[in-house]
Amino acid sequence: MAKIVVTESVTLDGVMQGLGRMDEDTRGGFRHGGWGTPYMDSAMMEVMGRGMASTGAMLFGRRTYEDFFKVWHGRTDGNPFTEKLDNTRKYVASRTLAQPPSWQNSILLTGDVVQAVEALKKEQDHDIAVLGSGELVRSLLSAGLVDRFVLSIHPLVLGSGRRLFPDDGLLAKFRLVDSVPTGTGVVIASYEVKRE
Repeated sequence: MAKIVVTESVTLDGVMQGLGRMDEDTRGGFRHGGWGTPYMDSAMMEVMGRGMASTGAMLFGRRTYEDFFKVWHGRTDGNPFTEKLDNTRKYVASRTLAQPPSWQNSILLTGDVVQAVEALKKEQDHDIAVLGSGELVRSLLSAGLVDRFVLSIHPLVLGSGRRLFPDDGLLAKFRLVDSVPTGTGVVIASYEVKRE
């Protein structure tokens, strides 16, 4: 049975919105896009590369899937992630996509997302990675489907933006299983979800 492994970059105040680019996610008037870019270093790339190497499939919400497709699909700049992203099975949870996803190896999940992900966990033998996709992550966590978080905790406070864990979320407990500090002050912490 597969595990759902959520990989997120967050600030000290829990913001996950608009990590990579100024225009990545401006919902709610968010003006701090691209906050994570200055913190990228070789230690972070190594940890992320190991995580992607152990991934059997990926699971995205619609917004994150469309952004990843726009940024990563078919790149020829020699980065280490395009080939993995292109060739890995990608599942997309969406209530609004009418067309099948156009990125190769992509499957649109239909019906109830919680039931669909429960079935995926039973079918798969390797980890299923969730990247970004905050709304989807919150749904999966409340349904008890997330097994591990890999959080890249950045040493800054933005004061506004969409957070990974909202104020109205449920109580959840975690156990630290690994941590790696980077040269830029990011701490990559892996937490297993504690089951009561």
